[in-house]
Amino acid sequence: MAAILEKQPIAAGAQVPAGTGDPPAGDALAQNRLIPQLRLILQPLRGARVRKTLIVLSWTIAVVIALTAYGQILLNRWNKPFFDALSRRDMQDFLFQLGVFFLIGMFLLTLNVAQRWLVEMLKLKLREGLVGDLLATWLQPRRAFHLANSGQIGVNPDQRLHEDARKLCELSCDLAAGLLQSSILFLTFAGVLWVLSRDFSIRILGQDWVIPGFMLWAAIAYAGAGSLLSYWVGGSLIERNAERYGAEAELRASLVRINDRVDGIALAAGESNELKRVDLDLAAVLKAIRRLVTGLTNLTWVTAGFGWFTTVAPILVAVPLYFDGRISFGGLMMAAAAFTQTQSSLRWFVDNFSVIADWRATLLRVASFRLALRFDVETREYDTRIRFEDGEPGQISIDGLEVFSAGGRDAMKETQVTVTQGERVLIIGAPGTRKTLLFRALAGLWPWGKGQVTLPAGEAVHYLPRGAPYLPRGTVRELLAYPQSAETFQTDGYRRALERLGLQRLVPLLDADRRWESELALDEQIELALARVVLHAPPWLLVDDTFSGLEDDALERVQDVFRNELRGTGLLYIGHAAQSHDPLFSRVLHLVHADSSDARASRAVQS
Repeated sequence: MAAILEKQPIAAGAQVPAGTGDPPAGDALAQNRLIPQLRLILQPLRGARVRKTLIVLSWTIAVVIALTAYGQILLNRWNKPFFDALSRRDMQDFLFQLGVFFLIGMFLLTLNVAQRWLVEMLKLKLREGLVGDLLATWLQPRRAFHLANSGQIGVNPDQRLHEDARKLCELSCDLAAGLLQSSILFLTFAGVLWVLSRDFSIRILGQDWVIPGFMLWAAIAYAGAGSLLSYWVGGSLIERNAERYGAEAELRASLVRINDRVDGIALAAGESNELKRVDLDLAAVLKAIRRLVTGLTNLTWVTAGFGWFTTVAPILVAVPLYFDGRISFGGLMMAAAAFTQTQSSLRWFVDNFSVIADWRATLLRVASFRLALRFDVETREYDTRIRFEDGEPGQISIDGLEVFSAGGRDAMKETQVTVTQGERVLIIGAPGTRKTLLFRALAGLWPWGKGQVTLPAGEAVHYLPRGAPYLPRGTVRELLAYPQSAETFQTDGYRRALERLGLQRLVPLLDADRRWESELALDEQIELALARVVLHAPPWLLVDDTFSGLEDDALERVQDVFRNELRGTGLLYIGHAAQSHDPLFSRVLHLVHADSSDARASRAVQS
C-alpha cells in the first residue's frame, strides 16, 4: 500500500505520478490496521445483489453450528455412561450406549455435511459480490488506464482481481465459520467444566485451597499461553506472505509477457536474455518462500508442541478429581473430553495463526487495490490540469494547450485552434516532443498540463493509438461492432467495411471466434481497426501515427475511404514531418517544446 502513498517518478510518456491525496483510510491501510481494511471490503457487499443471499447463508451457518455444539454436548455426556459400562463390564449397557452413539454420530454427520455445503456456497456468493464490485469499479471509463499508470499499485491487477480475491473469500469464510464454531463450543463446554470443578480444592502445606472452576481456568490459561506464544513467534508471517504474493505476481507477469512476445524474442535470439530476467523474478519468489518457510517452521514448534501435549493435558487436569473420588472413571473421561473441547476452541488462534497471517496479507492486497480504485489518481506535482469542456457541435477547439511530464513541457505552437467537422488536420512534433502524450491529452487520458480542449457536445470521437490496435476476443463481427453489440449493424455493412480496406478474406469468417491479434499481421490489424471506423462512420477521429505502418496500397485505400465513406469525419492525425505534403491533410499544426524559442516567439506575437 505504500506505493499509493509515495509519489512515483514519471517515465517520459508512460507513467502517471502516484497520488498523494489519498483519503484518511490510506494511512490506516499503510499501517496494516484491520478494521479499515475490513470496512473497505465489506462496503460494496451492502449494496450488492447477493446481499440477501449472504445474510441468509450466514444465519443458516450460525444455526447449524449451534446445533452441532448441542450435538457435541450430547456426545460429551455420552462419555460417562459408556465408560462406566466398560468399567462395570456391563455388556447390555455397553451395547445400548453404542446405539446412542450411532444416533448422535448420524446427527452430527448430517450437520457437518450441511455446514460444508453452506460454507462453500457462502464462498461462492462472497466472491461474486466482491469480484463483481472490483471489476465494475476497475472498468469504469478510463479508470483502469489511470490505475495502470499510477505506480506499483497498478501492477498486475489480474492477480488481485482473480487469485487474491478468490483466496480472500475462501479464507474469510473458513476462518469465520471456525471462529464462530470455537466461540459457541467454548461457551457450552465452559459451563460443563465449571460444574465439574466448582468445588475443586488443593492441599498446599497442610492447608486446603479452594479454586472454583479450576478446570475452566486451566483451559483458559493453557490456550492463552499458546496464543500469545504463537503471536510472538509468527507475527512476521503477515509481511512474509504479502512479500511472497507480490513476488509471485511479478513472476507470472514476466511469463505472460514472454508468451505474448515469443516471436520478437525468437527473431532477436533473446531467449538467454529473457531467461536472465525471469531467473531474477524466480529468485525473488524463492527468497520470499524461504523466509516464509522459516517463519512457518518456527511457528510449528509452538503449534505442534501444544498439539502433542494436549494428548495428556486434559487427563492431568482432571485426574485430581478422579483420585479424590469425586468422579468415576466415566466422569474422568467426560471431564477430559470437555477440557479438550474447551481448550481446543480457545486454541483456535494457535491452530490457525499461519492461515490468519495468510488471510491478513491477502486482505491488505485486495483492500489496497480497492482503495486505489475508489479514488482517482491525482498529483500535486503540477499546479494546473487541462480543462475539458463541451462545446458547439461540429467543431473541436484547442486553446493554449501544454502537456506536462517528467521529460519536460510540450505545447501547441498554434495557441488557438479550431477544427471543423470534415476537416483533416496533421499535427507534427519537433524532435524530442512527446507526441503520444499529446494524443493521450487530447483523448482525456493525460490531464496533466494546462489549457483547454473543447469537444463537440453529443458527438462521438473515435481513437486509434500508436502500434497494434486493441482487438477484443470474439468474432470478426464483434470486433468491428466493438464496443457496441454485433446486432447493431447489418451484415452488408460488415462486408463493405472489410472489402473497402482490402480484407475480403475475412468476410466468410465474420462469425469465427479466434484470437485475431495472433492470426493477423500488424498491417491487417490496423486495416481491421480502420474497417471498424468505416462501419461506425464517427463524426470525429483522433489518430496517433497509425497510417505510417501501412503499405502503399493499403494507404491508398485509406485515403480513398476518407474521400468517400468518411468524407464527413473530422480527422486529427498526429504524425511526422514527411506527411506534411500528403494531400489527405488540409492543414498542419505543430507541437514544440514549451520553453523553446519558437514557443516564446509565438506567445510574444499573440500578446
